[in-house]
Amino acid sequence: MTGNRVISVRNLVKKFGSFTANDNLNFDVYEGEIFGFLGANGAGKTTALRILSGLSAPTSGEVMVAGYDATKESEMIKRNIGYMCQKFSLYEDLTVRENIMLYGGIYGMSRQLIREQEQKLLNRLNFNEFRNRVISDLPLGLRQKLAFSVALLHQPKIIFLDEPTGGVDPITRRQFWEMIYETASAGITIFVTTHYMDEAEYCDRVCIMNEGRIVALDTPENLKKQYNALNVEEVFIKIARPLKETV
Repeated sequence: MTGNRVISVRNLVKKFGSFTANDNLNFDVYEGEIFGFLGANGAGKTTALRILSGLSAPTSGEVMVAGYDATKESEMIKRNIGYMCQKFSLYEDLTVRENIMLYGGIYGMSRQLIREQEQKLLNRLNFNEFRNRVISDLPLGLRQKLAFSVALLHQPKIIFLDEPTGGVDPITRRQFWEMIYETASAGITIFVTTHYMDEAEYCDRVCIMNEGRIVALDTPENLKKQYNALNVEEVFIKIARPLKETV
């Protein structure tokens, strides 16, 4: 791909004692791209994601996110990204409005700007009637949409989605991906980890991790051609099995 790089990773290594969680990772992610990060549990996805989102420092290598160095400027990274995890990142005992106000404050927004963005968010989602509803009272699909929108409240350059559709039905998953497409079309980069191989088909490019290393990185179509596969799930199986057989 071409365009402005918003994530640049060079020779990233992350060790925990003698264990290497990320082994010499190299990749770039571009403005407005939907970048899929795939791999089984223990592949190193979560470790890399924590480094990219400013929550952990690399052992060695260079990691730049939104123009900031992950080793020295992790707080600036946090202010310039959005983050949503599988649990949707909302406080279930607070109301919709209280969650918006809380996260706006965490993102360093002024009260006036929070109020303006709150109203835009509620209007866009048709959520005005839910303004004072406690999160735990909302259906799962609505909570998911709200969590995604709250992660975009401060207009970040990048949003990290860590297995955001786990536990939701196929229709809700599809609606969520429509929100992802709309966000990416506005120039915001989407970095998504997922266990659902069909979701990888929706990404512009896919990076497949195995045992701490990147074992494939390309568009879904190119990967399917390269591995003579019908879908990305078949690509993943073809990659993973030979690697296991050599262990």
